Amino acid sequence: MLYFLSGLTCSEDNAAQKSGFAEYAKKHGVAVVFPDTSPRKLGFAEVNDNENWKVGYGAGHYCDATQEPWSNNFNMYTYVTSELPNIVNSYFPVDPATKSIMGHSMGGLGALTVGLRNTSDYASVSAFAPIGNPETSGFCTDAMSQYLGKEQAS
Repeated sequence: MLYFLSGLTCSEDNAAQKSGFAEYAKKHGVAVVFPDTSPRKLGFAEVNDNENWKVGYGAGHYCDATQEPWSNNFNMYTYVTSELPNIVNSYFPVDPATKSIMGHSMGGLGALTVGLRNTSDYASVSAFAPIGNPETSGFCTDAMSQYLGKEQAS
């Protein structure tokens, strides 16, 4: 089983539609999960998917937010490491011991963060063009300070 984490501004459909993976996954008996890791349609003004694409919709950054208004819904780390595997394991005939994680761009950062913090949980970890340092990346600095607070983000 492979969890594929999408990049900044992407939905769960981007990689699934563009990759051509299905034929090969079927041939080799691999279940591929493309989770959408950004809460949508929450109804508070700070989150929108048009004006500030680095923070909010499409930009979950694979962390558990500690600051309002984000902390109630932006808990992507817990979602990817706990909630999603429990759901997948409950509904599909997969072997939890063989799960792997990979991602692209911000999803690459997510795969590395999740994989390095949970080394015994994944058979492999892969990242394609990952955001390597969220503390210095122009794509992450605004989000990290808003999601985690200025003192926790640095």
